[in-house]
Amino acid sequence: MIETIRAAFVIARRDFTAIIFSKSFFFFLLGPLFPLGIGIAAGGLGSQVSRDIDNPVIGVAISSDEADILLAARSRLSQSLGADALPELVLLKDFSGQEADIVAELRSKQSYAAILSGTLAAPVLTGSSGDVKRWQGKIALLAETALSQPATVNVAARFVTQTSSSSERNQLLTAQAGQAILILLTMILAGMVLSNLVEEKTNKIIEILAAAIPMDAIFLGKLFAMLGMALVGIAVWGTIGFSIIVLIGGNWNALPPPAVGWPLFGLLLVLYFSMAYLLLGSLFLGIGAMATTVREVQTLSMPVTMGQLLVFFLAYSSITKLGEPMEWFAVLFPFSSPFAMIARAAQMDNIWQHGLALIWQAVFTMIIIRFSVMLFRRNVMKSGQAARKKSLFARVTGK
Repeated sequence: MIETIRAAFVIARRDFTAIIFSKSFFFFLLGPLFPLGIGIAAGGLGSQVSRDIDNPVIGVAISSDEADILLAARSRLSQSLGADALPELVLLKDFSGQEADIVAELRSKQSYAAILSGTLAAPVLTGSSGDVKRWQGKIALLAETALSQPATVNVAARFVTQTSSSSERNQLLTAQAGQAILILLTMILAGMVLSNLVEEKTNKIIEILAAAIPMDAIFLGKLFAMLGMALVGIAVWGTIGFSIIVLIGGNWNALPPPAVGWPLFGLLLVLYFSMAYLLLGSLFLGIGAMATTVREVQTLSMPVTMGQLLVFFLAYSSITKLGEPMEWFAVLFPFSSPFAMIARAAQMDNIWQHGLALIWQAVFTMIIIRFSVMLFRRNVMKSGQAARKKSLFARVTGK
């Protein structure tokens, strides 16, 4: 094991140095400018997920008699305006309606956008600034309809800094951004593992290395050399992006904070990118072991690329389904696990699950590498049981 690690380090250092100091690496750093426009255009895909969670619920903390009248008014208005035009009303039974109780209820896990208190003649809507401004007019309309009088009802506003509902929406935005960053970086960078292996197979360099170094060490070294190159590129792009934001005076406070906090979220983003890269890179190594020409590489890599998009869509669609079977499948399936887990980091504050996920992804990466080595020995080095049978048949038959 120690010898394998040392040999892998030699290969990684050789490949990393050759790539970083090559002329083509500069042009590689310009690569993200092109898919950046595509990523911005694809931002519209988030509208469906936003609709899944943007189902506002307003708690009603008024007397039961007036609450029944208000619910009846909503039922009448929804027939003409449509149910989606009005917020859902939930009666809070045995609720005092005191300001302290309302604020505590909003900060609980009930996901109320706001809470209506007071009376129909003088209603008070308590919630975050955005939610109150959004629904203040609709509540006034409901109150006027419930009172059956032409007089205008003024809804008093009471703001709180954060509610459970607004916090969940903000964390969802962070989860979406984290997944988008992972998929874009992985798609841009992972394919270089395949091109590097095929190039060395064509030049017979890989066979020379295999004669002196174990194949496991060669594959590990190449994989981690490419990962190191990818991290260097990300560091350059991140520095440039950070500098641009600082120069234009970006508002850092506007960024929705993740559940685990920004320092840990940034670390998990790097770790999950590394695991997503290693998983896909090890799969590309297996493809490179089977391919003998560039045409075969293109044919074999296309299903993997399409599968990568499907895996991303699986993880992306499970953001709003935490704890459901679909989301658990995205977490446990190795290739979608990094994307699903970064979304969990944005929405859940427990940390131990990330350690288990990273271990599971690392184990599966080693399994794929072992399988890729077997394919390479079988197809390129012509070793293994099948090759021995063929050699024995040739000696017997003289062919």
